[in-house]
Amino acid sequence: MRAIVQRSASSTDLTLITTHPVPIPISNSTEHLIRVQTCGLCAGELLWPKNFPPPKPRELIPCPDIAGTIVSAPQGSPFRVGDEVYARTNYNRPGNAREYTIGVTDEIALRPKGLSWAEIASIPVSAETAWQALFIHAGIVASDNDIDIAAAQKLWKGKRVLVTAASGGVGIWVTQLLARLLGATVIGTCGTNNISLVRSLGADEVLDYHKTDLKKWGALAANKVDVVIDCIGKKSLADSWWTIRDGGVVLSIFQPPRQACPDGYKGKGVRDVFFVMSPNKKHLEMITKLVEQGICRPMVDSIWPLEQFKEAFTRLDNGHARGKIILSLTLNQ
Repeated sequence: MRAIVQRSASSTDLTLITTHPVPIPISNSTEHLIRVQTCGLCAGELLWPKNFPPPKPRELIPCPDIAGTIVSAPQGSPFRVGDEVYARTNYNRPGNAREYTIGVTDEIALRPKGLSWAEIASIPVSAETAWQALFIHAGIVASDNDIDIAAAQKLWKGKRVLVTAASGGVGIWVTQLLARLLGATVIGTCGTNNISLVRSLGADEVLDYHKTDLKKWGALAANKVDVVIDCIGKKSLADSWWTIRDGGVVLSIFQPPRQACPDGYKGKGVRDVFFVMSPNKKHLEMITKLVEQGICRPMVDSIWPLEQFKEAFTRLDNGHARGKIILSLTLNQ
């Protein structure tokens, strides 16, 4: 089969191998063999093996998101051969930039109806990260796989939330979940070209980071927010500290927020949170329902044939993608 392989943890160089062996599911396990239709790139993922080495040595194949078809299923699996599924597969195993991959029962869900393969592959890691940020780690609702949406809506309603990089892969899901499902007041940051997009996702206010100084903006008491959901880190995260009211929450999926806390900040009682998402079948199934109900929608920036992986990763590294960048392993996507 064809597969994209990262040469080493210390290098971001990728190579296309056309004679790579097809993976074999472990017997007496929950592993499924999946024919990959599309897979999704994730920002910074080529640095993960160096900065966050896998627990056990493994082949370095990128792209944690997958959409594809079940080829073989273990005994007792809820999935059948031919089922069309999607997932964010576990980091302990190689990724999905290959024609066949492995997915386990507790991370796979049936694909949403009415979407293309590319749209489906754009969902899992971004949507599950957003889901876990809002329903588990922000501390507004109790940590529980079986979320009570009605209860969560009561707790989030009226909260003011700043979402940085609101037009990015995770930001579009955070914005939609907050605005369309939970009823929070959303302030999103983005570049000039993405202002209308972020508004269309449900943001109540959009800040152009080229023109708005968050320190000055946050100095006004009326602008203070209860929660910051940071999706980009570094300067954007540092500037966000000035917007949080005492007793609020600063959550980042990029780095521990205290690392970016600016000199001179004197806020009190602010809780800071950093987490790395974990693949979760139940969360993905709930996201599937929201997509099928039209409450949330995925966004694809661009689709590239597997052979054009270098161009796809260059597009990713430029940092201006609107939604997810997808690799297609079949024709006519």
